[in-house]
Amino acid sequence: MKFKFNILIALILLSAFSKKGMSQTKARSFYEIKVYHIQGKDQENLIDGYLKDAYLPALGRRGFKNVGVFKPIGNDTLKDQRIYVLIPFKSLNEFIDLPKQLERDALYKKAGAPYLGVTYNKPAYKRLESILLQAFPEMTHLKVPALKNSSKERVYELRSYEGYSEEIYDNKVRMFNEGGEVKLFERLGFNAVFYASVIAGGQMPNLMYMTTFEDMTSREEHWKTFGNDPEWKKLSTMEKYQNNVSHIDITFLRPTDYSGI
Repeated sequence: MKFKFNILIALILLSAFSKKGMSQTKARSFYEIKVYHIQGKDQENLIDGYLKDAYLPALGRRGFKNVGVFKPIGNDTLKDQRIYVLIPFKSLNEFIDLPKQLERDALYKKAGAPYLGVTYNKPAYKRLESILLQAFPEMTHLKVPALKNSSKERVYELRSYEGYSEEIYDNKVRMFNEGGEVKLFERLGFNAVFYASVIAGGQMPNLMYMTTFEDMTSREEHWKTFGNDPEWKKLSTMEKYQNNVSHIDITFLRPTDYSGI
């Protein structure tokens, strides 16, 4: 239901864009983050098989590149295991049309049959969450991180910053873009995958971004350098950017062996 609800919101947003608005936003990618909330190895194996053998190949046949699949580091809790899927879209129309295209894809339906045909007493997941985002002006498209080490050692850090009002949330977005925070991360080598505003999701208003590191030690070193950087100290103490985040969620992830990122 949440997935269908997000599609409805996207349709409304699409129809609401003026020609001027479309010309301003068409160069910026859209992203969907799917979060599968699962329990137990059977569900994990089922989702892995579906994504690896059916979903990602079907997206590849439609020209989608760099689709990421991740699992939280230490994803062994019985309370809430998760699998994250990051999908880049060129437009909202591409996002809206994808389910229809998959429905017509015989190869996808055959390869995905074990997942698509689950029964009520053996569900594929506890819950499927869908988050729709639009890329920031300062980083308009997804970027594959320039990491050379084994993916089993890498740390992908997904952050969500919530605001206590729409206005203060916009202030934090401006801090990233006009304020120079995105460029600061780039200068300090954070290997960002994306920065984006959440258009529809369960936690709003909020922005999300993902940075990457060769390992947790590298991650700690980068953030220490960031905190001590004179540019950050100046930016973070500017009066106009004070108290513009009400809640932060940080999730450490590792890519699966079949992830495109």
